[in-house]
Amino acid sequence: MRTLVVGGEALLIELDSAQEVAALHAELLRRRDAGELGPVRDLVPAARTVLLDGVRDPAALGARIARWEVPPLAPTQGPQVTVPVRYDGPDLAEVARLWGVAPGEVPGIVGATEFRVAFCGFAPGFGYLTGLPERLHVPRRDTPRTAVPAGSLALAGEYAGVYPRSSPGGWQLIGSTDAVLWDADREPAALFAPGVRVRFTEGDGRD
Repeated sequence: MRTLVVGGEALLIELDSAQEVAALHAELLRRRDAGELGPVRDLVPAARTVLLDGVRDPAALGARIARWEVPPLAPTQGPQVTVPVRYDGPDLAEVARLWGVAPGEVPGIVGATEFRVAFCGFAPGFGYLTGLPERLHVPRRDTPRTAVPAGSLALAGEYAGVYPRSSPGGWQLIGSTDAVLWDADREPAALFAPGVRVRFTEGDGRD
């Protein structure tokens, strides 16, 4: 763990893995809710960092955090959402080939995996989901698509994600969902938030 003061009220904490980021983010939330952090406006996890903004004394807080013993994140810690998916993506056969399975086996593999939102970015409502074992990591497409349909379930590297709106993208598309990932009139607006556990079930969600 490395702590860096990056502004008058900002502290950046660098970590070695997504698992360490998730564990520290959960611990920071717990301590903030308990009133142990003092004033902190935002806690923003990323792939290997957590940013704290609105901190009264970043250097002092960084020194405190560096001494913490952060417990590992429990597998069942955090809220869970279930997202129904139709496995109709144009890259389903390619992902199955890379995994060494038949296309019909992909839904069972994905459905048996509990994902966790590591961080959000790219577009409002887009969560980077971890949970796939290394043997199931797949490369990005050689040629990105100019338009990926909203609701596409996609894989790239160690991450899975669902496109909340149509946009360019180079991830491997394996399915689609009608779930609304971002709704400004909903509270909370984002279906996925850091720490949320995600399960994908096979179906269209219309029953």
